[in-house]
Amino acid sequence: MAVSAEAGLVELTVCDGVAVLRLNDPERRNALSKALSDDLALTVETALARGARALVLAAAPPVFCAGGSLDGLLNRAVPLADMYAGMERLAAAPVPTIAAVGGAAVGAGVNLPLACDVVLVSPEARFDPRFLDVGIHPGGGHLWRLAARTGAQGAAALVLCGDALTGEEAVARGLAWRCVPAAELEPLALRLAGRAAARDPELVRRAKATLTASLALDTAEEAAALELTAQRWSVERPGFAEGVRRVKAALRRGPDDRERR
Repeated sequence: MAVSAEAGLVELTVCDGVAVLRLNDPERRNALSKALSDDLALTVETALARGARALVLAAAPPVFCAGGSLDGLLNRAVPLADMYAGMERLAAAPVPTIAAVGGAAVGAGVNLPLACDVVLVSPEARFDPRFLDVGIHPGGGHLWRLAARTGAQGAAALVLCGDALTGEEAVARGLAWRCVPAAELEPLALRLAGRAAARDPELVRRAKATLTASLALDTAEEAAALELTAQRWSVERPGFAEGVRRVKAALRRGPDDRERR
């Protein structure tokens, strides 16, 4: 059953454990005003409170997010740190998060897909940090997240040299996972989110937490130790043996022919 709601500038729909959070301020090209950022943070909280086990971030076309509101940047009464509430809450979500980017993400708007676990794009997507063009230093962990996906050279090319990436180029550079035609973008995001939501929610959350923690480790041995702790936890949970028996029974019925896209 689908449940829809509006939280100001971000629309929310929750269906079968999958929440779609849609930036919905197309007249301002979904610019990251403080109001939109705060609404995004609130919508993430609302989705999780309603039992969402996966989140999809989308946007009303044609622009995914035009970046920080220029009026907001001129309003020095609003602390810069307060402008990142939505992105930070999205990044901290304990469930899988998928961005479906079908238009331009500019400046701080690039932070939103960077805050997600998986980024899907259409050929119409464009990633253009453009911070320096308006005389402001990147913020919200932008450089760190960008370099984690594209490498230091990619972050330098995009931020320091003003390069930009199309959807296909974003996939080639590691910034996005898949590029599909626009009509297939959200269906693909919903399909992946649905698979995540259909899995054991406690196990999915633990695996995401382990993945996040492992990125800060220095050696494979440390990562193996971290995973061993989580793996022991998983096999000691009630219902583990029954789950294995279900998998064995399914394998006896035939190969897994699920669609991979």
